[in-house]
Amino acid sequence: MRSIWNGAISFGLVSIPIKLVNATESHAISFRQIHTEDNGRIRYRKVCEVEDREVSQSEIGKAYEDADGTIVPITDEDLSHLPIPTARTIEIVAFVPADKIDPLQMGSAYYLAASGAPAAKPYTLLREALKRSNKVAIAKFALRGRERLGMLRVVGDAIAMHALLWPDEVRAPEGVAPDVDVKIRDKELDLADALMDTLGEVEMADLHDEYREALEEVIAAKAAGEAPPQAPEPAKGGKVLDLMAALENSVRAARESREPSGEAEVRSLPDRRSTPKETGTKKSTSTARKTTAKKTPARKSTSKSTEPAKKGTARSSTAKASTAKASTAKASTGSSGTGSSGTGKKTAAKKTAARKRSA
Repeated sequence: MRSIWNGAISFGLVSIPIKLVNATESHAISFRQIHTEDNGRIRYRKVCEVEDREVSQSEIGKAYEDADGTIVPITDEDLSHLPIPTARTIEIVAFVPADKIDPLQMGSAYYLAASGAPAAKPYTLLREALKRSNKVAIAKFALRGRERLGMLRVVGDAIAMHALLWPDEVRAPEGVAPDVDVKIRDKELDLADALMDTLGEVEMADLHDEYREALEEVIAAKAAGEAPPQAPEPAKGGKVLDLMAALENSVRAARESREPSGEAEVRSLPDRRSTPKETGTKKSTSTARKTTAKKTPARKSTSKSTEPAKKGTARSSTAKASTAKASTAKASTGSSGTGSSGTGKKTAAKKTAARKRSA
């Protein structure tokens, strides 16, 4: 990596010679402006408005334009007298917790490389001190003709510096938030939390610029004289009419996208209209009716076998048996066949006792 600035870190009375290198690089694809008729390059020329002619770089200087349009020339000699003590020094002014830095202030990132063997020891000392304290260093430095604010932190085995905006360069978020009274229900927050948990985390290394990759394919196809590939149309977003429904659908879609694909198992539910308990009741009722019907002829034969002198008594017993049969039929509707058999035995015992009294 090529250094863009040479200087030193001022750490109290300790001076650490360093080189400043860019920590990031842009992979964006740049285009040239051309004349569409003949593909000729379009270039910008620097022309003096007073003389209406092109001027070279050596003839170009700096100036400040006042609000009324007045031009105030500023020379390099004028700038050389400005008090910039950090012209070649990164001066550490404080150590603060990392959460004290507003991410809105963070700008370009640089790596600070130790310049030569003598810088290795103090460089390592500062790095380890930052690690153990869990703090970042706030520093001032000058780059490209102006003083800037920076934050030093540890990245791996190196020290990185982020250029920071001055606090008065960060705008207050006035007029940005909704100016209406909005009430959020707990259920809506619960669904939002569920959506966040379902989406989960992501490995930052897995993220990539899909637009740049598609643009490279278009350029390669055009260079080969082929038709550029057609990208699928993005899904159209609908209007959010019901926030709860949108959250529920989002959670459902996120869960389905993360679940392994496979065929679902379909199971038939039992028919609640014919349960085993009800079936048994119906069978016992029909059985009781059949048992009662079968026992009726037996009672008639018993009354016929009685002596003629005892017909009155037999008729009385038969009447009692008919009454018993009616009560037995009612009781057997809600009970089993075994209960009907027990009632028949009691009736037979009463008949036997009546015959003995008549004799």
